Amino acid sequence: MRALVALTLLASALAACGGEEDTGRPTLNWYNFPDDSGALQKAADRCSQASGGRYRISYNKLPRAADGQRQQMVRRLAAEDDSMDILGLDVTWAAEFAEARWIREWTGEMKRRATDGTLRVPLQTATWKDKLYAVPYNTNTQLLWYRTDLVPTPPRTWSEMLDMSRELARQRKPHYVEIQGAQYEGLTVWFNTLVNSAGGSILNAGATEPSLGPPAVRAAAIMRDLANSTAADPSLPNQMEDQNRLAMESGVAAFELNYPFVYPSMKANNPKLFENFRWAPYPRVDAGRPARPTIGGIDLAVSAYSRHPDLAFEAALCLRNRENQLTNALEGGLPPTLRALYDEPAFMKEYPFSKEVLAALESASVRPLTPAYQNVSIAVSHTLSPPSEIDPESSVATIRDQIDKALRSEGVIP
Repeated sequence: MRALVALTLLASALAACGGEEDTGRPTLNWYNFPDDSGALQKAADRCSQASGGRYRISYNKLPRAADGQRQQMVRRLAAEDDSMDILGLDVTWAAEFAEARWIREWTGEMKRRATDGTLRVPLQTATWKDKLYAVPYNTNTQLLWYRTDLVPTPPRTWSEMLDMSRELARQRKPHYVEIQGAQYEGLTVWFNTLVNSAGGSILNAGATEPSLGPPAVRAAAIMRDLANSTAADPSLPNQMEDQNRLAMESGVAAFELNYPFVYPSMKANNPKLFENFRWAPYPRVDAGRPARPTIGGIDLAVSAYSRHPDLAFEAALCLRNRENQLTNALEGGLPPTLRALYDEPAFMKEYPFSKEVLAALESASVRPLTPAYQNVSIAVSHTLSPPSEIDPESSVATIRDQIDKALRSEGVIP
C-alpha cells in the first residue's frame, strides 16, 4: 500500500510539472479584458489551429475594471511571473510597462508586420521613446450623437452646440448635452480632447514637463460653461459613459458625446427614438481647426518574462490580423486598427458611421505618453471635479503643479 501511494503521488507530481512539455505544444497565456461577445475566444482558437500544432493560446480574462486589470498584471510582472506571455494593455500603459522593462520591444520583421497597414495614431499609444513596445489590437473614439427631430443640422463647434441647447430649453424641449463629468478617467479624456482640439497638449513633446498654456485654460472654461448652463444634465458630476447612454435613450437629451456602442444600444432599447438618432464629428473648439478626440483601445505586448517570446510575437500578430479584427469589430463592437478594414463592406454595413470614425481616428489625440500617466490622470480628474466649480486659470495652475511633481516623483497624489 505504501508503495502504491508513493507511486500515485509521484505520478501526480510529474503530471503537474509536465504540461506543455508532455504534449510538445507550448501554451501561450493571453491576458486581456473580459469579452462577453466571444470574439476574443474565437481569435485564440483560430490562431491555435493556424499554428499547426506549434502553440496553443489560452485566453485568460482580467478583471472588468481597468484599474483591476493593471493591478493584477503589475503585481505578477513585478514578481517576474513567467506564465504570462501576451498582455492586453490599455492604451495608457505601454510607457509605464516599457520603462519598467516588463515588456519586449518589437524589432525587425515583427515590427514591420506590426506597423504595416496600421493606423498612425493607435501606433503612437504603443510607442515609447521612439521604440515600439506593443501592437494595436483595437481602438475607439467618440462621436457626437444627436436627434434629428430636435436638431436637423448638427453643431460644428462647442459654442454652436450650447446655443442650440439653450434654444431647445427655451422651447421646453429635450436639450441636455450628455458627457462624462464624474471624477474618473472619462473626465481626463474630456479635458485632453478639448486641450488638443484647441491646439495644445497636457505634456510637452518629450513628456518631461507639463505643457498647459492658453489651450488648457480654454478647455477648462468650456467644461465650466457647459456645467453651469441649461445644457448640463443635473447628474453631470456623477455621469460616466453608460449613464450618458441611458439618459439619451430615455429621451431627455438632444446631444451625446460617446463611443459607438450607443448606436446598437439605442436600436435595441428605443426603436422609436432610434429613427431620429444620428451621428456627426466631435464638436470643434475653433471653427477652423478640426477636433482631436482622444482614442481608447487595447495594445498587445509580449511579456519580458515569457518562456516563448518568439512564439508570443507571432501569436500576437495572428490575434490582431484582418479576420480577427473584423470579428472583434462586428461581434465585440470595437473599431479595428487596420486601415483596410474601413473599406470592408461587412464593416461598413455594421458601422454606417465608419467614415466618421476613420476621420476621427486619423486626426485623433492620445492621452499623455508617460510612465506616470496614472498620476497625471488623477491630478486632472481630481482638480476638475465637479466641472461646475472649475476656475479655468487657477484649476489649470493646480494641474500644472501636480503634474510637474508627479513627473519628478514628488508630492502626494490627491
